[in-house]
Amino acid sequence: MAGCAASIALARKGRRVTLIEREAAPRHKVCGEFLSGEALDDLRLLGIDVASLGAVPIDHVRLSAAKRAAEAPLPFPAASLTRKALDTALIAEAIHAGVRVERGRSVQALSRTESGMWQATLNDGATREAPTVFLATGKHDLRGYARPEDPQRWVAFKMYFRLAPAQAAELAHASELMLYPGGYGGIQPVEGGIANLCSVVQQKYLARAGNRWESFLAKMQQDCPHLAMRLAGAEPLLAKPIAVTHIPYGYIRATTEKGLYCIGDQAAVIPSFTGDGISIALHTARCAVAAYLAAESAPLFQASLRTALLAQMRLAGLAADGLNNSFARAVLPFCLRVWPGVMRVTAKLTRVAQNAGVAPIQLPAEI
Repeated sequence: MAGCAASIALARKGRRVTLIEREAAPRHKVCGEFLSGEALDDLRLLGIDVASLGAVPIDHVRLSAAKRAAEAPLPFPAASLTRKALDTALIAEAIHAGVRVERGRSVQALSRTESGMWQATLNDGATREAPTVFLATGKHDLRGYARPEDPQRWVAFKMYFRLAPAQAAELAHASELMLYPGGYGGIQPVEGGIANLCSVVQQKYLARAGNRWESFLAKMQQDCPHLAMRLAGAEPLLAKPIAVTHIPYGYIRATTEKGLYCIGDQAAVIPSFTGDGISIALHTARCAVAAYLAAESAPLFQASLRTALLAQMRLAGLAADGLNNSFARAVLPFCLRVWPGVMRVTAKLTRVAQNAGVAPIQLPAEI
């Protein structure tokens, strides 16, 4: 996501760009697939029309825990679209912009040559050299540039379902967040009349379910009857869920090296419940491109980006800790039914400001 966004913007400004993509073709990924207003704005600037791709408008959010639920309208336009569809569109736009895309290849190591160039060593032993690198490897760390260990040992799952007609109608245009011991999950409609269930759980709680998806799903529904109702009569559409581990929520990269701009999850990892992961990926890419074009060094950019995102990340972390508190799970939905506006306030406060971390230069609209 971040790599495509940066490569498109750079190519449009006449830079020669090579995008090394580890996947041979776009595929489904562990992602809530929520597109906030900020994400929609960035995608529009990149030339991506999500409505034409079948994106589902999302206009309100529901929070449920135990047998209680609360609902509030979103304070910004939003949509939902599978990552496979979105990644396909971004790769196509990158190629259209003149980016050289190498698919099915991964970078195994980065090093400096004697001339000061960056050298990327690929999985087949081939090398590529460039004066500037945008590190956008997402949740996969590159050797020598690893992020800190995840102390909570989070595990994330994603499964697509075709809901029963009545449940699909109930879910329409809503993003639902469900709380349970050790984590939280979200379900929302995506294109094609299906629903995406994405959930995160701490390893110690997953172990209590035998480290099995089927047992964990049953436990989620037991702890959150709202989810059990939503999945009643639902048909799973994948043979097994997509899973990922090592998610260092709250991480913000503080430093980098000259000529190495870190973006996407390599720059910051916000708790999933905010629905701002895609937005931050696109935002950090736009900021890095702006910094590069303004001749702002990568270390200065990384420090400025950290400062700009710190307050938002801390607030999101505090809110995530609250969601994992047993007392909060018990009383929060009841409180929100009395004052649902708090969900709107939280949604606003955990958004990334559009100009946060942008280099001090006026750029054309296409950037």
